[in-house]
Amino acid sequence: MPISHLLLALAVVAVWGSNFVVIKFGLAELPPFALATLRFALSALPWALFIRRPAVAWWRLAAFGVLLGCGQFGLLFQAMRSDISPGLASLVVQAQVFFTIALSLLFSGERVRLMQVLAALLALAGMGWIGWHGLQGSAEVHLLGLLLVLAAALCWAAANLVARSAGRVDALGFMVWSSLFAVPPLALISATLEGVAPVWLAVQHASGLAWAAVIWQALGNTLFGYGSWNWLLARHPAATVTPMALLVPVFGFGSSALLLGEPLPGWKLAAAGLVMAGLGLNFVATRRA
Repeated sequence: MPISHLLLALAVVAVWGSNFVVIKFGLAELPPFALATLRFALSALPWALFIRRPAVAWWRLAAFGVLLGCGQFGLLFQAMRSDISPGLASLVVQAQVFFTIALSLLFSGERVRLMQVLAALLALAGMGWIGWHGLQGSAEVHLLGLLLVLAAALCWAAANLVARSAGRVDALGFMVWSSLFAVPPLALISATLEGVAPVWLAVQHASGLAWAAVIWQALGNTLFGYGSWNWLLARHPAATVTPMALLVPVFGFGSSALLLGEPLPGWKLAAAGLVMAGLGLNFVATRRA
């Protein structure tokens, strides 16, 4: 990978990791699904008026948009409002790596290797440790939050398969046009669960910080982050690009500790170590293959 591509990948994971703190700022003033609706609305408009639709079937754009919008970020925002800390959320959502492997095995017939099984068990032990602390009444994670983020990771993994099946296409156009399909279901869920009047009131009284969080979600995290990541995946082997995502929890824990004062007790670092060891072992298995 050229140094310019490596720096681009590093910039993406830095944006993704620190974005969990930005999400927390937005959730302080906006309901979760309303925040997700605004994020994807600004990811699609007005850019869809100027960026040509990529040569991808409509159903792929719709599937990716719904999985990423309603599935990954709708559930993630709901969990992060009060049921899991930003640092832990940045770690747990990396379960998408193992969900992607499992879905590839199920739908594409890819083979799973012994080292990948061991890697998944290590990561599962870390997730179990986090879940145990949730059952003990930890203020930083509740069992519901853990389950919601795991469901978000599963949706992310399914979105990965849809993006892979699209092949080498215009990454930015793919993100813009797929975001269009995330907005209607997110708006419907927000209106149903959060109420039109409370959401409208929250939007009217949102501060500049909340709107900055929304704009950063749309432009920084979605268009730049996912657009650049898909661009890199189209030009390099997945085994070369995806290990960079191991740095997302590092940036997530670091930014949350620095900006939000999230504590880093021993149990959290130990659980993170198990999950990161599993992710690293899976990378080794992929490289050896």
